[in-house]
Amino acid sequence: MSINRDTVASFYAALAAGDAGAALGTMAEDINWVGMDGWPYRATGRGPEAVAEGILAPMMADWEHLTVTPASILDAGDVVVATGRYGGVHRSTGKTLDVAFAHLWEVNDGKLAGFRQFTDTLLVDRAMR
Repeated sequence: MSINRDTVASFYAALAAGDAGAALGTMAEDINWVGMDGWPYRATGRGPEAVAEGILAPMMADWEHLTVTPASILDAGDVVVATGRYGGVHRSTGKTLDVAFAHLWEVNDGKLAGFRQFTDTLLVDRAMR
């Protein structure tokens, strides 16, 4: 395994363990987080704090049993691609989420420097309404 793939795998492992601090610790201080158009959560600005406030905290508040489970993590040098599934139960609607994702990660010096998300936001919206 490469250090870049290991860094991405560490992010998902920290999320699975419920350790947001460790997940944020995998990120560069200026990580650029770009969510899919139509995704209901946004990081305003750059860096782990923006991700914590705009992405992780509201997602954890909105979803019970939230999972972000990679099925594969593919190393392509400074870019790592993860495919998998989001899962959870929306706290307000009680509806279940089960939707595929692809995450494109940029890794520099062993830190997550960029994130780009691809997923079916219509399925997320339906679970939230």
